[in-house]
Amino acid sequence: MATVSPAEYLAGLESAWRDHLAPRQTTAPTVVSLFAGGGGSTLGHRMAGYQERLAVEWDACAVATLQRNVPETPIVTGDIATLSVDDALTLSGLRPGELDLLDGSPPCQGFSAAGKRRLDDPRNGLFREYARLLDGLQPRAFVLENVPGLVRGKMRLVFAECLRLLAGCGYRVSARVVNAAYFGVPQDRHRLIVIGVRQDLGMAPTHPPAQVWPIPFRVALDAARLLHRQGTGDPGLSAYEAEDWVTPPLDDAYGHLWHRVRRGGTAADVIGKGFASCVKPRLDRPGPTLPKTQGGHGFATVVHPVEPRALSVAEAALASSFPPGFRFVGSYQERWARIGNGVPPLLMRAIATHLRQTVLDGRGDR
Repeated sequence: MATVSPAEYLAGLESAWRDHLAPRQTTAPTVVSLFAGGGGSTLGHRMAGYQERLAVEWDACAVATLQRNVPETPIVTGDIATLSVDDALTLSGLRPGELDLLDGSPPCQGFSAAGKRRLDDPRNGLFREYARLLDGLQPRAFVLENVPGLVRGKMRLVFAECLRLLAGCGYRVSARVVNAAYFGVPQDRHRLIVIGVRQDLGMAPTHPPAQVWPIPFRVALDAARLLHRQGTGDPGLSAYEAEDWVTPPLDDAYGHLWHRVRRGGTAADVIGKGFASCVKPRLDRPGPTLPKTQGGHGFATVVHPVEPRALSVAEAALASSFPPGFRFVGSYQERWARIGNGVPPLLMRAIATHLRQTVLDGRGDR
């Protein structure tokens, strides 16, 4: 089936970036982002026309990235447990029940299949802070994003508790695992999306249907090559930054194995168990889920499928639907973490747009 060309993919991202930059209407739906990270969800909300009233994040590098890309958004830096409902309302300029959307991605490492999946991991309890603020803010709708591992095996106990807490705040709740590849992101990234609608609105929460045929990873890489060579011609959409194109040298043991790893395989295929995180993507399918950690060489490295090197931050950003105008902060590893830890903006744009169309727009109680 036909897919978009690299130029068409870039044009779509540039159009979405212009939507992000456009002035907000006073009637635009409001959103508060908890565990905001480097701004993937925030960017998706803005692409969908929302006005971001408040973002909450503790990681200093992520906060710096947020400040650089959405300087007009108030940001609370620090432990979310210390943020009271009253302070959140004051900072966002809202009263209980006035907020349209509460969004949040509590840290997922405790749930991820890539980790040890311990029930007593302290990060697993951060969704309770989300529920505490949900109960106090009483938005019309909420979105909670996490890894699919939360609904698998022993972690289902945590998931069941999470759903009980969210429903107990006065919401009808629906959960579904969705693949970002069906929303314009050239990455096979499955995420658990929990959507809730306040009970007094009398509406059932629904998830957006698939929108596009999956885009092959080749498109993201070719778009990066096109962008790096030609630029966009628009100063407001310039091609990332020089640091985003640099990759650490692939000169260790894994670098010497690069030629022996097949596309679609991992270093574990060559040297055995323990190196499955060293991935060489296929070109004809969406790319693999990009992890939070990317060393750039050796363990935990996603390599380029054609050239013997790691992926650049710019290539990873394009594979995650971050437009060229988005600015990352920090070292190679820190910039990569903003991508691997974030929600692909086009996925969140689809969710936010769906909520506008089905719940928020045209409501008489707005």
